[in-house]
Parts: sequence; C-alpha cells; structure tokens
Amino acid sequence: MRIGIVGAGALGALFGQRLAAGNEVVLLERKREVVEAIREHGLRVDGESRAARATAEPRELYGVQALFVFVRATDTLRALRPFAGELSPATAIVSLQNGLGNEEAIKTSLGGTIPLVIGATTESALTVGPAEVRRIGDGTTVLGSAGASPEVVNRVVRLLTEAGFRASAAYDIRPHLWGKLIANAAINPVAALLDRPNGVVLTNEHAGDVARSLAQEAATVANAMRIPLPFTDPWSYVRTIVEQTAELDNSMLYDLRAGVPTEVDFINGAVAAAGRRAAVPTPYNETLAALVKAREFTRKTLGSYD
Repeated sequence: MRIGIVGAGALGALFGQRLAAGNEVVLLERKREVVEAIREHGLRVDGESRAARATAEPRELYGVQALFVFVRATDTLRALRPFAGELSPATAIVSLQNGLGNEEAIKTSLGGTIPLVIGATTESALTVGPAEVRRIGDGTTVLGSAGASPEVVNRVVRLLTEAGFRASAAYDIRPHLWGKLIANAAINPVAALLDRPNGVVLTNEHAGDVARSLAQEAATVANAMRIPLPFTDPWSYVRTIVEQTAELDNSMLYDLRAGVPTEVDFINGAVAAAGRRAAVPTPYNETLAALVKAREFTRKTLGSYD
C-alpha cells in the first residue's frame, strides 16, 4: 500500500518506520533537515533504519491510499488545505492527533464526506535526532469512524497490526478520545509550565495535586456528557500514562520552548468549552489554559516566534 504521513515528528517517524516494513511510505515535512535525514538515512527507530521518501511538496502524496495526519492540532487546517480536491475519494484519512477539534478541521479542509478514521494512541517516542526516535514502552491504538465505513476502519487496524502495533477498532471512539484528552489535560500543561519532563507530575507533590484536579474535572465533564470513559479512576489512569512517559518532554513543552502556539486550546480549552456546554465548572482547566497562553504571549512579545 502507498501510505502518506503528514508530519515527521516523533510519532510520524515511529509510525512511518514501522509501516515502511511492508508498504511504500512518503512523509510530508516542512523542516529541511528532517527531509534530508530521511532521504539520506531513512527513518530510524531504536537504531533500526527503514527506507522512506520525504518531501516538502504536498502533491507528492496525492496518490496515496491512506493518509495519516500527525501534525499538531494547531497546524491541521494549514497542512491539509493543499490536499482539497486532490485525493481519491477512497483514500482513508487517519488522525491520531491530540485534543478535540481535529475531526472538524480535517473535514473543513477536505470535505465532510471523506472516509475519516480517528483514534487515540498511547504510543510514545523520544526524538534523538532528525527522523530518528526511540520508542517508549508498548502502547495501544484504538480506531473508530468519523465518516469511514467499518471496512475502512478495519483495513487501517489490519495495516497497523501488520506493522507491529497493538491496534483495535471501537464502535464508539468518543470514550477513547476523551480518555486521551483527560491524560493530556492533566499532564501536558503542568509539565510544560514547570519546564520538566512528564515525570514531574509524580515526583512533585504540588504538580501532582494540580494534575489530579485537572483529570478529575475533565472526567466530570465527560460524565455529564454521558461519555462512558474506559476507566473508573481518572487519576490512576493518568498515573499509568505518566509512568510510561516519565522521561519525555511533551509536545506542549516543546512548543513553549520553541516559542510557537501550543495545542492548549484543543486540550484544556476543549475541556473548558465542553464544560460550559454541559454546565460543569472547569476552573482548573480554564486556569491552566490561561497560564499556558500567557506563557505563549510572553514568548511572542520577546520575539520568539518565527
């Protein structure tokens, strides 16, 4: 199968390298050093290289049979606009992105009737160089339909399973999306604002208190929306995720360091917005979203943005 991957960050590189074992993989990436590294050395995971193509030109992905989206939620519209009207109607679009709102952004870019597969993954990878990552733990990926037929969803599940991932399909993907959202909402802003890897949530009592409150608050919103979460204790679930990713700097921290907009509006901001619709107060998520945006603004006024 010819597979396109939009975004060659840590997860894009991990999934691309695994999928390249039995498929033709082409990655779309804006960073020149990453494109050159893939062209020269392929994609490397745990020291093992596999050949893949890399380009900065979207048109080189127009003929793919499946298109995986791994860009930040803030970049979804920009990254996918060049594909409007250019992909086959049968091309499966797969989003494993963080936060809420990606489904709407993808459909705004590509149309509301596309065969869209959305999912949640606990796969993690640590970037050790351009197009080179170290896989952290052994995650799981759950996929569901946001416009794709059951046959298309199952085809993507088989594709990932054959590539060595633990993948499954869910009739209702919302519980899994909210499960990942709760973990991201609890971990990402706390570690990012403290400028520490995710493990700070467990090693620092005060950080843990805030993270626990964020998780419980988000779970209350999900319960009010009658979304059956895939766990009974949100804090225990968050702790499990932190233990798996303790040494990682999360994406929100990367973005703050780089002086670029974070995904906080799609994570804590999304929890707060859902809370307003469900008439559930979300003071912790609102406060952390405001603090992250204040940090973004500080970096912007110091001239950190490109």
